[in-house]
Amino acid sequence: QVKLVGSGGGLVQAGGSLRLSCVASGITFSFNSMGWYRRAPGKQRELVARINSGGNTNYADSVKGRFTISRGNAKNTVYLQMNSLKPEDTAVYYCNAALMLPGSQNDYWGQGTQVTVSS
Repeated sequence: QVKLVGSGGGLVQAGGSLRLSCVASGITFSFNSMGWYRRAPGKQRELVARINSGGNTNYADSVKGRFTISRGNAKNTVYLQMNSLKPEDTAVYYCNAALMLPGSQNDYWGQGTQVTVSS
């Protein structure tokens, strides 16, 4: 069974940095894309950053210039470097991976890691 494990969240002061990591297991080939989503209290889940198998990335407007997503040497590993953190970044961050198969797209989710940014 596919499993994603996200880690790296914590408490940080505004202006600080955190690095999130996600490792996927239980699959014998690479995901088509991996990324990070977040859900803040009272808000919908939103895409933070995503990277596909070709290395193309996209970011939420609110994090452009501050966050960087990258893939590790292992194709099922992804990182999110978060700099210049703001209180508005406080949320539970979820790792996501997508696998495209004939006739379907399968999405997998990590358990979530809490990021709290104090002012």
